Formats: sequence, C-alpha cells, structure tokens
Amino acid sequence: MNKKIKLIIIEDHALTRIGLKTTLEESQKIEVIAEAEYGEAGVKLAQELEPDIVVMDLGLPNMNGIEATQAIKTHNNNIKVLILTSHDSEDQVMQALKAGADAYCMKDVNPTRLISIIEGIAEGGVWLDPAIAKAVIGKVNISEQICNDESKQEKLTHSPLTDREIEILQLLANGLNNIDIAQELSVSQHTVKAHICNILQKLSVDDRTQAVARAMRQGWIK
Repeated sequence: MNKKIKLIIIEDHALTRIGLKTTLEESQKIEVIAEAEYGEAGVKLAQELEPDIVVMDLGLPNMNGIEATQAIKTHNNNIKVLILTSHDSEDQVMQALKAGADAYCMKDVNPTRLISIIEGIAEGGVWLDPAIAKAVIGKVNISEQICNDESKQEKLTHSPLTDREIEILQLLANGLNNIDIAQELSVSQHTVKAHICNILQKLSVDDRTQAVARAMRQGWIK
C-alpha cells in the first residue's frame, strides 16, 4: 500500500492504549487517527472517520468488543476489525468471528508480528492466533453439516476446491495478503481475487476467515 493504513484503537485501559499506539506508530505504514475508551465512542468514531482497520479489545464496559464489532461491520463491512485481547475462550472467539471480526490476536503477540498482521489484513488477509485456532477448527459452523448420508460425507471429506484454490487458502492461513500471494504464485492480483471469490462460493461462506477455518477443520490445509 502506498498510502498509510488509517487505524482506530478501542481499548479501555489507558496504559495499554498508549503503549499500543506507540508500538503501531513505529511502522511507517500505519497512522493511528483516533482512540476510544468505550465501545460506543469507538463505533461513532469508526462511522465518522471510516478507518481501514479498528483494533478492538473485547472487555469493554457497557458495549463490549463483540457488540462494537458487529455495529462497525453493519455500518461498513469494508472496515477491518482486529480483535486484540487476553480472552481465548472458545465462546468468545466464535462470537467475535460471527460478529464479523477479520482477525483475532492475543495481547502477548510480538509487536513486530502485530504490525505485520495489521499490514496483512489491510490488504485482505486473515489472521487467527495459533493459541485460539483449535477453538475455531473445532467449533466453527459450516454451511454443510456432516450427516449419515454417504454422499454428503463424501462431499465434505473430499475438497470441492482445485489444487490452486487449496494452495491459495493455505497461503491465506499463513497470513499472506493478495499482493504476497500474487507474488508467491507469479500471477496477477486480479487472478488471486477471482480464485478467492470462487473459494467463497464453493464453500458457501461469507469471508476468508470462515473459508480458512472450514478448510482447517476438514484437513484440507494446515
């Protein structure tokens, strides 16, 4: 990206918020344009300023991070939401993803890695912290449920995706964005986008996070 990534931080602990801002602004690609202590204020800022990314804590007073995420994504689904939290319970992970979160990261993440994750999701990548990935794999709801019907089991066991689509899903799971994938595979970004659209359609999912989670659950990618 040539322009800076516009970012809003929603975090109720002042010291954490200040430290996070300082860390992120070490990147020449990121500009923290606003901060909020409460969910309601953060949602209002996101609606007014239309940032590229919102970094969201879950444990906010009054309107929590899940509710705030849902409100932001309902207003503008193009705004990416990265959950940055110390909570790793399965229920909260799943609620956050269902609310529309594009990434879920634990607060003990390496600062350099966090910057890399933010830059990646700004370009359309997804990120699930390894610490919570198993919860997603084990509990994510997929559109086609496994049943006793052998034909349906066959359909789920054997991927409906092409080898190239599986390869792209694996790269998404590894945290690569569209630009990185295009370079890795020596194809155009347009081709990558077309493959991703096909993947979402074939898997009957709404976004890349759900696609990656389903593929991991089925064992199609690692």
